[in-house]
Amino acid sequence: MDKYFTQEDEKLKWETENKKTILSTVVFDVTSQHCKSAQGVQGDYIVCDARDWAMIIPDSGSTFLMVKQWRHGEKALSVEFPGGVIEKGEDPEKAALRELEEETGCIPGKITKLGTLNPNPALFSNHMHVFLAEDLHFTGKQSLDEDEYINCFEMDKDEVLQGMGTPAFSHALMTAALCLYFKYKK
Repeated sequence: MDKYFTQEDEKLKWETENKKTILSTVVFDVTSQHCKSAQGVQGDYIVCDARDWAMIIPDSGSTFLMVKQWRHGEKALSVEFPGGVIEKGEDPEKAALRELEEETGCIPGKITKLGTLNPNPALFSNHMHVFLAEDLHFTGKQSLDEDEYINCFEMDKDEVLQGMGTPAFSHALMTAALCLYFKYKK
């Protein structure tokens, strides 16, 4: 047990008795999981199973290196930190470094893990691993996927913070990553 959970909290846990894939897509699987509480209550719960993601915060001193890209779900352009899906068997730190270089043409001299978050633990089984990149070196060359179109640019840290919650900065996981950054820098 860690410091947040006690023996009394054990009765809050549920056990998954079986799991069935309802829909399999390129991005995630939708599963139905039959679960049972410690008190014997049973039910079926829908969970999206997806691969983990990596997000990396490129810190250039007074600015962050940001990316702009189209987000199909939002049907809008979004300003974000670089990041993406972790390939099967890939280490999260290596994925973060790969995504940073592919999207921005940047290689850090130093990388620090800031934390791991679940995008929505009620519905998703995957996690996002957040890293900080410092001492940035620019290769001048992006290496984007065939269907990936990204513009990268530097933005003042204060402007990024002020932008949170506006239409251009609607990615909630980016806001969560920024919180981990400020916690680390505190």
